[in-house]
Amino acid sequence: RGASRSFWREMAAGGVQLRCFNPPRLDSPVGWITRDHRKTVAVDGRIAFVTGLCISRRWKGDPARGVAPWRDTGVEICGPAVAEVHAAFGQIWETMGDALPADELPTGDAIAGAGDVALRVVAGAPATAGMFRTDQLIAAVARESLWLTDAYFVGVTPYVQALLAASRDGVDVRLLIPNATDLPVIRALSRSGYRPLLEGGVRIFEWNGSMLHAKTAVVDGRWSRIGSSNLNIASFIGNYELDVAIDHVGVAREMQQMYLHDLEQATEIVLSRNRVRNVAAPGVEGVAGERKRRRPREGRTERGRKGSAAAAGAIRVANVVSAAMTNHRVLGPAEGGLLLASGLGLLAITVLGTVWPRVLALPIGVFTLWLGIALTWRAFGLRARRGAPAVGAKPDANPVVPLTVVVPKSDADVRSDRDETRP
Repeated sequence: RGASRSFWREMAAGGVQLRCFNPPRLDSPVGWITRDHRKTVAVDGRIAFVTGLCISRRWKGDPARGVAPWRDTGVEICGPAVAEVHAAFGQIWETMGDALPADELPTGDAIAGAGDVALRVVAGAPATAGMFRTDQLIAAVARESLWLTDAYFVGVTPYVQALLAASRDGVDVRLLIPNATDLPVIRALSRSGYRPLLEGGVRIFEWNGSMLHAKTAVVDGRWSRIGSSNLNIASFIGNYELDVAIDHVGVAREMQQMYLHDLEQATEIVLSRNRVRNVAAPGVEGVAGERKRRRPREGRTERGRKGSAAAAGAIRVANVVSAAMTNHRVLGPAEGGLLLASGLGLLAITVLGTVWPRVLALPIGVFTLWLGIALTWRAFGLRARRGAPAVGAKPDANPVVPLTVVVPKSDADVRSDRDETRP
């Protein structure tokens, strides 16, 4: 749940520097759709964490109501890659004000190596699609297995095609997503895309806990991804995201073991003759039977997550409607609900515009007025800054040189690594 204003006032009074990313503004009517979705902590150039975990009571669950903690995954980093996490923070900090002083951002050369795990920090930014291209490439090069976990899966056509191509090539493609979710609309959109994946040989599992929020991938027992990016259009091209790509057999094996453990608490989705249905995942029939009741919803969802859900949902609906109008692909029965809702919505708008035109014209007029004022205001602002350096130019936070870090496995390992790197 979102923190109260008194919480932020107390933080500021205690000396914490705070910046609100991309708040709603009159000169940017739909700018709030772009979000800072990164979840990271970087400390003194020594240690960093990249994860899907938010600072929220939701992740703790609610024992009094029988709601278990949320399931999430993160990684702890030591070594030169910590500098890249600091740089990613500096990049997003600068978008909302003055840049951090250069001496507060460590460089990789100044941080000693701390292990033999090669990784790369991928700092995704809007309209760059860096993680999207990476995920497509990994799907193309996978030869044995591609196991994905995602919290808000809404398959875009190019990525779905990449998964289907991998499955046709004999790759064991699995997708683990939540059953209970804080965004019911995303659950409906995810399920509407099950059929083509299942028909193409992709195995789909729904986790039976309170909420599965992890965003991970493990490929061929060698390559892993952990971070904040979901497999939907909002994360691919709309948000600032932060992920870690790891090329290490040991880490990948740990990821595979975690994945298999999660499947023990999941229900596999299979095709019957006429519909998609649930069956217990192999070896976990008892768990599936206990978890079929609907989980209670937990509080309200913050405005930013609703915005991304709306954006992802709009893309999904647009894809289905476009396919129905142009016949460029075969639609499955699961997509009939989206078409029905879209058709009824258009009929309702037609009736409203015919019978009560002013009711329809008023909100459209208000929005276009707001948009016109915003664009005019922005234009005058740009003309006033003519000749000034480009606003928003950022240094490349992703050098191509591989970085070496260690991913500690226990508290003892963490203490040992810190002692070894201490001057």
